[in-house]
Amino acid sequence: MMMDEGTTRHQSSSGLEFKLHPLVLINVSDHHTRTKANTGGQDVKVLGCLLGIQSGRTVDITNSFEIKHDRTAAGIEINAAFLVKKQEQYKQVFPKLDVVGWYTTGQDLEEADKAVNRKIMEINESPVVMLLNPRVDHTRKDLPITLFESELRVVDGNPSQVFVKAHYTVETSDAERIGVDQVAKILPSGKASGSEQLTAHLIGMHSAIKMLNSRVRLIQQLLQKMQSGEVPFNHALVRKMSSLVHSLPAMDSPQFSKDYLTEFNDTMLTIYLSSMTKGVSMVNDIVEKYNVAYEKTGRRRGAV
Repeated sequence: MMMDEGTTRHQSSSGLEFKLHPLVLINVSDHHTRTKANTGGQDVKVLGCLLGIQSGRTVDITNSFEIKHDRTAAGIEINAAFLVKKQEQYKQVFPKLDVVGWYTTGQDLEEADKAVNRKIMEINESPVVMLLNPRVDHTRKDLPITLFESELRVVDGNPSQVFVKAHYTVETSDAERIGVDQVAKILPSGKASGSEQLTAHLIGMHSAIKMLNSRVRLIQQLLQKMQSGEVPFNHALVRKMSSLVHSLPAMDSPQFSKDYLTEFNDTMLTIYLSSMTKGVSMVNDIVEKYNVAYEKTGRRRGAV
């Protein structure tokens, strides 16, 4: 049974800042995809724990692991022994990581998820819940991820546990960027080399540039409307835009032009050397084939 929208519509007031790492998104997506494939294409709900580090008011969610569970008429029953064992194993490898919450899949949270949350509260008294919506929506531009915090509120005169939405940002490290970039280049066919890999990379670059262009146009239109008085002037938003613009490097500086020309010439030289090497290799193949054919012709004439 789906939960009442009123319990998940409110925003969190805890003031915590959540930073979500790409590895968690890949793990959860892979968990759901494998489970769906093993069950014959059925959309099955999956559960898992979120691992991370809390420093003050900032929570970094960096990793995750799966949870064994069974669905019964009474609700969701978690395999407690497996949960404890898995937690101990991750603690040995990653001693700094703690269980900061849990994840699930679906379009919305269910009433049975409250029991799961109470179970995770035995490990962390205020766990965060990450919901992945597996339904494909081509009109959606943001990630199908929603974070929730649990709060105790009075509903109809009785204290009740409710889930409220929490804001999050995606945080990546250099190693994660390389890994995500490699995963993004792998096509559904499983191939990740040659022209197919290049095509997938160029398609991803085109989509990113197209989205960036649309966002820049949207900001430009908003500034024009503020200047003309069509919308109220938002000083905080303008300050953020000004800070973003001033953080960009100066593209017309002499140093940038020099570095750009140097890198451009190095790239062109590499391309020319590659073309020359390929041409020499082709000529060498032709010479070898000609020598083989000439030797065969000379032997036949000598035999006659």
